[in-house]
Order: sequence, then C-alpha cells, then structure tokens
Amino acid sequence: MTGPVVVGVDGGLTAPDAAVLGCWLATSLGTSLIVAAVHPAPAALGSGRVDAEWVADRHRAATRVLDETKEALAGVACAIDYRTVASSSAAHGLSDLAEQVAAAYIAVGSGRDAPRERLFAGSTAERLMAGSVCPVAVAPSGLKGPLGSLNRIGVAYVDTPDGRTALTAAAELARHSGAHLRLTTVVAAGDAALPFLLGDDTERAFLDTARETYEQSLARAAADVPGVTAEWELRSGDAVDTLADLDDVDVLFCGSRGYGPARRVVLGGVSARLSRRARRPLIVVPRSG
Repeated sequence: MTGPVVVGVDGGLTAPDAAVLGCWLATSLGTSLIVAAVHPAPAALGSGRVDAEWVADRHRAATRVLDETKEALAGVACAIDYRTVASSSAAHGLSDLAEQVAAAYIAVGSGRDAPRERLFAGSTAERLMAGSVCPVAVAPSGLKGPLGSLNRIGVAYVDTPDGRTALTAAAELARHSGAHLRLTTVVAAGDAALPFLLGDDTERAFLDTARETYEQSLARAAADVPGVTAEWELRSGDAVDTLADLDDVDVLFCGSRGYGPARRVVLGGVSARLSRRARRPLIVVPRSG
C-alpha cells in the first residue's frame, strides 16, 4: 500500500501551493492526505511561565492555520487528516511525522513570498532535503494549475544510481496518474564541458562522443520503464537554467547528489538551486541502497 502524503502548512503565502501539490499527489496515488502545522515544542531550559505562554500562542496559531487550510480544501476528494505537531523546527517535525506514518511524499511551499503567519523562520524545504526519508515535493510560488492537465511527468535524468532512483519514483507516479514520462538530460554547450582540453577538433570529437553516450543511456532508460509511455530529449546549456525553465511538465523529478547517507535526501548543487528557481513543482528523491 502507498503511504499518505504529508503537507506542511505554516500560514505563509505559499502554503496554499503546497496544499494544491499535496492534494494532487494524494489523489493521483489514491492515498490519504495529512495536513500538518508544526509549532515550537517547550524548551528544555528557560523561563517556564514565559516559555509556556509562547508555546501555547504558537499552538493556537498552528490551529488557526489548519482551520484556514481546512476551509480552502473543502470538497477535496481524498481523505484528509489535520494535525498540529510540536517540534524543534518545522523540518524536524514534518520529517519525524513522515517517518512515523511511512509517508509517500512530503509537500511544502517554496517560501519565496513574505510570510503572513509563518510558524518557523528559515527554509523548511532545504532543511527537509538534508535528510528526509521520502521524496520532498516543493511547490513553486503561485503554482499554476490544474496539476495533471499536461499529462506529463518530467525527470532530470542522468545515468547514475540517483538518476535511476528518480526515474523509478517518477514512473510509479506516472503509472498511478496515467501520465507520460519525459526524460531530460542537459549537457554543457560548447567549451564549457572541456575547460582543460585544447583544440577545436579534440573538443568537437569529445562532445560528439559524449552526446552519443547520453543519447544511448536516455533511449535505454526510456525503453526499460515498464507500463509507462516514456520519451526522452537531450538539451544543451546550463543544467539549472534549462531545467528550471521547463514549463511543459506537471512535476519534475530529480535525484539527490551522489554521496551522503543512504535512503536520505542529500541535496546536490543542481537540486538545491532548482528548489529555489524551478517553474514547475520539483520532487527530490532520496538516495537508494
């Protein structure tokens, strides 16, 4: 069975974007949704009375955030459970909750706009990506919908263990939602790929060989995805700029970087920058193994 989708809301202006993304994921997977507002837990040290009053105020704020979200999600088809969670940070609270319920995804907003009643300061999305046990879905500010209308799930693909893990996760969502897959590999244009090689002939030969290798790996990966229609493309340019500007996919999957603790999301340079710049929802998948 597929676990629930956990959505973190904090009263900020991008919280509705996270709710839209979380609802689409839960509906596509045929699973339930948990909407969580994380508030500060009592500190181990400090002035008891002041601390208790502050914690109580933050708990009331979290309850208000959930009430507002409940109104916004009225009529949504999937089953929704609303929870307040006490923790040392929003990222810790959401990550712990996701682990407890064996969540399929955690969905959060991008945090690009100024908060209205943000319960915690800081970038929850980036902190989650430093150690979540399940894929982290980040909704861009002002998410355009309806999600699923493009019927295409994108994968930022490289033929590495992380790239293959991202493809596997994307294929599972595609099978549930009925969407097609599109695998995209971005290669550096011109001499950006060869800063230490001299000679135009050598450079052109290397780039031609590299492109052929990428095309072969893309074609092989697309052909090996069971039960899903998959296409592929090879683009030239800056990886972050090219992937961030994709606007013809419903969501974009990418892998974590190539080292770090197994079965945890560990941000690499591309995924970290994409989480701040992508035009479409970004899903970063934990490492396997």
